[in-house]
Amino acid sequence: MAAINSVTELTQDGDIAIITLNSPPVNALSANVRDGLFEGFKAAIADDSVKAIVLICAGRTFIAGADISEFGGASKGASLFDVQNMMENSPKAVVAAIHGTALGGGLEVALTAHYRVAVPSAKCGLPEVNLGLLPGAGGTQRLPRIVGAEKALEMMTSGAHVPAKECLAMGLVDAMAEEGKLLEGAVAFARKVLDEKMPLKKVRDRDVVGGSPEVFAAFRKANARKFRGFDAPEANIKCVEASLLPFEEGLKVERTLFMGLMTGAQSAAQRYVFFAERLANKIPDVPEDTAEIPVKKVGIIGAGTMGGGIAMNFLNVGIPVTIVETKQEALDRGLGVIRKNYENTAKRGRLTMEQVEQRMGLLTGTLELEALADSDLVIEAIFENMAVKKEVFGKLDAIVKQGAILASNTSALNIDEIATAVKRPEAVIGLHFFSPANVMRLLEVVRTDHSSNEVIATSMKLAKKIGKVAVLVGVCPGFVGNRMLFQRQNQAQRLVMEGAMPWDVDRVLYDFGFPMGPFAMSDLAGLDIGWNKETSKGETIRDQLCELDRRGQKTGAGYYDYDENRNAIPSPVTEEIIKGFAAKQGLNQRDISDEEILERTIFPMINEGAKILEEGKAIRASDIDIVWINGYGWPVYRGGPMHYADLVGLPKVLERLKQYQNEMGDFFKPSALLEKLVAEGKGFKDLK
Repeated sequence: MAAINSVTELTQDGDIAIITLNSPPVNALSANVRDGLFEGFKAAIADDSVKAIVLICAGRTFIAGADISEFGGASKGASLFDVQNMMENSPKAVVAAIHGTALGGGLEVALTAHYRVAVPSAKCGLPEVNLGLLPGAGGTQRLPRIVGAEKALEMMTSGAHVPAKECLAMGLVDAMAEEGKLLEGAVAFARKVLDEKMPLKKVRDRDVVGGSPEVFAAFRKANARKFRGFDAPEANIKCVEASLLPFEEGLKVERTLFMGLMTGAQSAAQRYVFFAERLANKIPDVPEDTAEIPVKKVGIIGAGTMGGGIAMNFLNVGIPVTIVETKQEALDRGLGVIRKNYENTAKRGRLTMEQVEQRMGLLTGTLELEALADSDLVIEAIFENMAVKKEVFGKLDAIVKQGAILASNTSALNIDEIATAVKRPEAVIGLHFFSPANVMRLLEVVRTDHSSNEVIATSMKLAKKIGKVAVLVGVCPGFVGNRMLFQRQNQAQRLVMEGAMPWDVDRVLYDFGFPMGPFAMSDLAGLDIGWNKETSKGETIRDQLCELDRRGQKTGAGYYDYDENRNAIPSPVTEEIIKGFAAKQGLNQRDISDEEILERTIFPMINEGAKILEEGKAIRASDIDIVWINGYGWPVYRGGPMHYADLVGLPKVLERLKQYQNEMGDFFKPSALLEKLVAEGKGFKDLK
């Protein structure tokens, strides 16, 4: 056994050299790893007793990608290209032994081996697109040569992690090894290569299958909506097109496009989000070794849309749920909706009917609050009424066992006040799921003045277990997300009264990267949510639209008119209603530029985010960004509102807010923190 460096060992099994990487946690391609690989292959190739070489990794995975922390820094030691050239041009057969994940640069390394062996649980992929990048070490040129243009397009633009058996079927993997016996299987395969005098196949020398212009055109058309606004998918597609060129020419295209993405704002934003999402789990005043409360049984109060969606998150990971309603009809309806959601998923091939029954088997419906007595976590998901919520928590306090977590799914109410209804306020916390709760990734974990460290730590870790991105926030009206959303909605309504039409506001925000604007969203949700026909007096634009039975998409008209395919069409009816309201209020409508619409909807959000930081209701600016990306459709390639503010420049944000304040009043008054950061020449990124 010979240590090449601190993370690489070179050993032999007869005439087979074994290079073992051991760089926890994921054997990322750091400078140390690259040096170890380069020197390891160099030594193995130079050793006359070695006839073939196996590359394997210790720990839980094969090389799982580049070391992202090195991006943008000065290169050190052997480059990845040096390593790949050494492997690909080796006069001795190189076999890559894959377990865990071979992702990004890891798969690009494996593609320069002559053969690849994997265990059934392994996965391969090129997920660089998720960081606003493309595979920059020959992956865009080698992958199409081994799996064909169409499969390469799918893999590279989705970033999917493809199971080993599928990789074997498409030729990306040459052989499977028994689970737990990867090294033995890889060494046996290397001996087979030697015994059968199998050729040293270079992927780069193969021809690309299926790369016609029609294939690329069809792929672009089919994915136009999905890729909207993103630079990286199109760059990946262009690289696959370039794989039809001679290999070295294709590499030049890859390198040019890679550097363009790497130095661009989109990839910087997406890499920022990657780290910000992980940072959100770190709570400065809650030690990482804080004891967790075991959550083996969950109770949910309310079987409506939110309660049912919340329940599915726990059923999906095998945690039994008891859901409580006040009336049998509501309970039956809620349980039926959950079953229908699962059955629809099964119809799409994402679940088997056996899995549907397994999940439904973990669900119990009841009309008795007492059935929650032995729950480890109870989540209240009823309508937003403080008195009713306090009454429920008072009952829970008397019923539910000591040590359990008592949570509210409220989206805006004061959870500190809710906690006054119990004798154990340390057990109370907010778990604000977003609708649909079984789909949306965000979970705002709302700490109260008394929430214990154990309750906070358990909530954050449980969120990860059920597939959510959790952000810890403080108690304030609307918490972080809705509090900032109010600022945008306020200005969207003001802009419409001043001369912009709903479709103008929606278009600007859609072009910025949101999935839809506020008025289109209202039509989708239904304008009659919270509206009462009996009490309506036509006092708002929404009132008048609802009174005309224009309640959104479901009635074929709302702010917009809709055709039979639910395509939105600007409505002259809505325009007349708006103009009438403006005239009554003595407002002279005017032309409003796209720039003003964007600034007035986005800059007040940034200002409110600064106030949230000022008040300590969010731990860090990046947490606010994670809330908006995962809960409100902020385009990930713009990095969140606080990152975007730094990109635009806080001096510009401050200057424009002051100008709007002078023209329109104190709604635009800049926060003290924003003033302070500009005075000090700092950005939100500089806050500690």
